Amino acid sequence: MFELIGIMPQALFGQLLLGLINGSFYAILSLGLAIIFGLLNIINFTHGAQYMLGAFVAWMLLNYCGVGYWGALLLAPIIVGVSGIILERFLLSKLYRLDHLYGLLLTFGLGLIIQGLLRNQYGISGLSYSIPPQLAGMQDLGFMFVPNYRAWVMIASLVVCFTTWFVIEKTKLGAHLRAATENPVLVGAFGINVPLMITLTYGFGVALAAFAGVLAAPIYSVNPVMGADLIIVVFAVVVIGGMGSILGSIVTGFSLGLIEGLTKVFYPEASSVVIFIIMAIVLMIKPAGLFGREI
Repeated sequence: MFELIGIMPQALFGQLLLGLINGSFYAILSLGLAIIFGLLNIINFTHGAQYMLGAFVAWMLLNYCGVGYWGALLLAPIIVGVSGIILERFLLSKLYRLDHLYGLLLTFGLGLIIQGLLRNQYGISGLSYSIPPQLAGMQDLGFMFVPNYRAWVMIASLVVCFTTWFVIEKTKLGAHLRAATENPVLVGAFGINVPLMITLTYGFGVALAAFAGVLAAPIYSVNPVMGADLIIVVFAVVVIGGMGSILGSIVTGFSLGLIEGLTKVFYPEASSVVIFIIMAIVLMIKPAGLFGREI
């Protein structure tokens, strides 16, 4: 059937695989954004820089400290997450009573500062980061070859995304987080430290971005601008799924990655804008997003 329309099955499956890889990063990054906005009402434009920081911290741990991929996969999100906690405590916490625009401007400026500092230090040429030996090679599925590392990225993304969704939507901790968003004074009356909860929530959202950065380091070159273009697409994913919707970010992230991959097969010229076209259509039909709640 594919031959009849001039498309080789290998090309189709290859682009679908690429779409799933991109969708994995879209899902993790949009999940972090959705958590931060949904629970803190902060539009975190530093997210792309924090994703880039995750990759850079992994590269620095390897080259300066001898810590390999698996150690970086644990340490880099913690390190970047702690930096996010410091950022929230000393800067963002001052803006909670102000309009969302102030938080957006602050995080946008901080993202540019982080990107500029690393750009001055390392330039814009990519720094290589090797795939761990345990994940080298590929699997023959009969109809296509799947690199082991890319399969790991998809599995890790799915596990992290749906574990996060389960914790927030189905556990007591998640109920406290959602309640603190709706009525922090009442939640605080029950002895829950709401400011600490908000701080740790922001740190966790930042850690998700850094985790995605570590996963991306062996696939893409580590460079200061690696998050600059991606974050625009991720914001579109969040808008389509619904601002603050956890499940919407996950489902939309993976789905749009697949749609983008299919577009590269059937109409390559539109592959770079298809997500934004979908965003425009969704906003016209349902302004709150596919999974968002009408205000």
